[in-house]
Amino acid sequence: MADLRQFKLPDVGEGLTEGEILSWLVAVGDTVTVNQPLCEVETAKAAVELPSPFAGTVTELLFEVGTTVDVGAPIITIDIGGEGGGSPAGDTASPAEPTGTGLIGEQTANGRTSVLVGYGPRNTDAKRRPRRNGAAAAARATAPQVLPEADYGSGSDRPPLLATAPDATVKPVRHGGLEAGRAAEAHVAGTSGAAPAGASAPGHGALRPLAKPPVRKYAKDLGVDLSTVTGTGDGGVITRADVDAALAGFTFGAESEPLGLTFRAESAAADTRIPIKGVRKHTAAAMVASAFTAPHVTEFLTVDVTRTMKLRARLAARPELAGVKVSPLLFVAKALLLAAKKHPMVNSSWDEAAQEIVVHGAVNLGIAAATPRGLVVPNIKDAGRLSLPDLAGALADLTATARAGRTQPAEMSGGTITITNVGVFGVDTGTPILNPGESAILAFGAIREMPWVHKGKVVPRQVTQLALSFDHRIIDGELGSRFLADVGALLHDPGVALTF
Repeated sequence: MADLRQFKLPDVGEGLTEGEILSWLVAVGDTVTVNQPLCEVETAKAAVELPSPFAGTVTELLFEVGTTVDVGAPIITIDIGGEGGGSPAGDTASPAEPTGTGLIGEQTANGRTSVLVGYGPRNTDAKRRPRRNGAAAAARATAPQVLPEADYGSGSDRPPLLATAPDATVKPVRHGGLEAGRAAEAHVAGTSGAAPAGASAPGHGALRPLAKPPVRKYAKDLGVDLSTVTGTGDGGVITRADVDAALAGFTFGAESEPLGLTFRAESAAADTRIPIKGVRKHTAAAMVASAFTAPHVTEFLTVDVTRTMKLRARLAARPELAGVKVSPLLFVAKALLLAAKKHPMVNSSWDEAAQEIVVHGAVNLGIAAATPRGLVVPNIKDAGRLSLPDLAGALADLTATARAGRTQPAEMSGGTITITNVGVFGVDTGTPILNPGESAILAFGAIREMPWVHKGKVVPRQVTQLALSFDHRIIDGELGSRFLADVGALLHDPGVALTF
């Protein structure tokens, strides 16, 4: 006998009111277990997977991919009756309606612990949907592989080089907005009858194009149909570079020039409309509110950082920093933390409702990160207590998580001061806008070798530019200038840190 339960979209944190369904991880007819991921949802701050509170069989998906759903609305129906169904052992209350406050980390009345989403830790192994198209998997095994490449920087659009068989031919991909529905055809010697890697056939149970959720979102925003794109990642996975290639009107080919690019003529492209939602919508609203609420002042400082760069080279060889990236950003972050300890008023916020200035005891250091989903600013909690090796590891983890699109809402709340590293894009500096709720943000520009007066002579030195924007309601010109000067002094001569 059928026992149907509906899973409602939960509030995944921060009092959010809606979320967009990025992808379904199950299909009608699939058997699911408790805590098995059902779908990926993008909120205003992060993309999260929603685990199932039920064990049973999926009978209905109530919304299509790309739909924005209000919190509390049912999104999926699961039949928990019959063999393998039913609620988790020990649950007497309906999992969809847990009792208690539901606060993260708090136990509910039925004895389970509330987490970010769902109602408890995973206690069973998640099952993956079986692949129904063996030919497509075989084609992916012979798909072009990405060669190792140099680090072009996070702002580079240069596509990766490919290693393809000399007799392989890849026909031009068709842009989803121009020729939707025309799948890319990959003919590899000996596999002409196989389906294209990541291609899908119409009908229920068709294999979806292989791509990570951030890439799917990126392609959707640009109007690119992933079924028309040939993936160049491992196993035929579609990458962001593949989407850019399809949008730009070229694809990777083995019979082309050494770089592996096949160009083709295209007629004038039509305008593309990108819906304003998710992270981009949240960021836009926050920046407008900040720009027109806090009176911004920006000051600039050019610094000779030659000594810091030499110190960087020495520290990178030390065993305690083995395995972590010793980047220039690490030294800027450390200099800011030391200067903030000396000038605690910089690490504060304006409470309009209480008519108070809140001077924070801990420095939650935000790092602005550009991701396929838009700008996010995760922060390192109480960064001032970390040693240099620990700070380096925290920066690496924060950056990797942000680029993978896995930053959680809790990691982006509670920031007290921010660094934006525009230097990775080859930019000297800018006038950054304050992250809402903070009183200062430091822009760190590119480090360039420039002529500089040093010991009475003009010699080449490593030089960078800093820009500090601050809330003039809290930080006056003197405090802002002293703080920026101290950051600059620490970067010019790291030995000054012994005096702080």
